[in-house]
Amino acid sequence: MIEMQEFTVGEAGDGPYGITTGPDGNLWCTLVHAGRIARLTPTGDVTLFDLDNRAAGPSVIVAGPDGALWFARFQDGRIGRITVDGELSSVAVPSPYGLAFTPDGALWSTELNADRVWRTPPSGGDPAPFDLGTSAAMPSMLAAGADGAVWCTLNQGNAVARVDTPAVFALPTPGAAPVGIAAAPDGTAWFVEIGAGQVGRITPGGHIEEYPLADRAARPHAIVADPAGGCWFTEWAGNRLGHISADGTAIRSFDLPAPGCEPHGLTIGPDGAVWVALEVGRVIRFSDPGA
Repeated sequence: MIEMQEFTVGEAGDGPYGITTGPDGNLWCTLVHAGRIARLTPTGDVTLFDLDNRAAGPSVIVAGPDGALWFARFQDGRIGRITVDGELSSVAVPSPYGLAFTPDGALWSTELNADRVWRTPPSGGDPAPFDLGTSAAMPSMLAAGADGAVWCTLNQGNAVARVDTPAVFALPTPGAAPVGIAAAPDGTAWFVEIGAGQVGRITPGGHIEEYPLADRAARPHAIVADPAGGCWFTEWAGNRLGHISADGTAIRSFDLPAPGCEPHGLTIGPDGAVWVALEVGRVIRFSDPGA
């Protein structure tokens, strides 16, 4: 039986955006318009942490191998770090947006307004740039595979890049505008095409398959792999949560409880449920035993 629970996070207009599961068993969420980070327990208790700059624009957030949470501060050019106890710090990195940790403990970040990806070493030394060899491609989201592969969507370049190789793979559909990307256990990477209303998958060798959604105007935004090899994704304009099976043959969509929720980031929670950040000020817990 499908279950949806809503939790209010922050104040009206704070804008929950990115969300991830922390090592403490809680959900951690960025409030992009308020310069805050929210900690949400699985039972719905919320604690808010104010950043040193309300206009920092915290967006994507990931759990780090050091037991802390790391998040992009796109508006003030920093990557933030918060411990599970709420201790905050940050480091300067140009225009960070997408974030991913590789198995060696390095932190990778996209520079949205340039054709570069940055690697911050596990030791915490100075970030080093990786030029993608593209022009005005807008590197957006990142995913790191267990094999050390680093995948990156090029939103305006209409391509997916493998940064560690490096190589750039053009998408078959013009104007697909990929955004979210997630690494799968089999070495492939799944991504969503916000401009084409499709889900795509790329193999380590660069072969791409695309799977159209029933609503091509749904504008899928973020995607996360599930334990069974499939993926969950948000349909920002469609106001839905979607799921694609591991073989790509079954795509399902689920309406969110209210119109205009603006779903963005999502994560698989410590309870196995899907947690979705809604920019209107809430977080949804979605449970579907049949998925």
